[in-house]
This record gives sequence, C-alpha cells and structure tokens, in this order.
Amino acid sequence: MKYGFRKPSLKRSIKARTTGKLKRKVKSSLNPLYGKKGMGILKPKKALYNKVYKKTSFNIFKLFK
Repeated sequence: MKYGFRKPSLKRSIKARTTGKLKRKVKSSLNPLYGKKGMGILKPKKALYNKVYKKTSFNIFKLFK
C-alpha cells in the first residue's frame, strides 16, 4: 500500500484526459452496470483497497491549489 504523496504520471494524466465520451458511451451501451454508483460492491477487495489508498495518499498538485 502506498503512503504519502502520489508520484504524478504524465502518461496516465494525458490518457485520462483523452479518453473520450464516445468510448464511455460504447461501454455503457454494452454493459448496463458500467459507470453506475455502488458497483464497487461487486469487487469488494478492490473497493476496500481504493478506499484505503484514497485516505492514505494525496496528490502533490492539490497542495498548490
């Protein structure tokens, strides 16, 4: 588990910004549960990991805002 600040990744940042609306629309049309609130219950181990990770780490860029 990571503690402290998150190391920013330029590659992941660009990928997140360029994943388009069309791709999300296709996924949601194929899978009716895609992007719905509460779907973390289906994968409790991953949901627990994400919850702990968000509470124990922070984004270095948020400090400067």
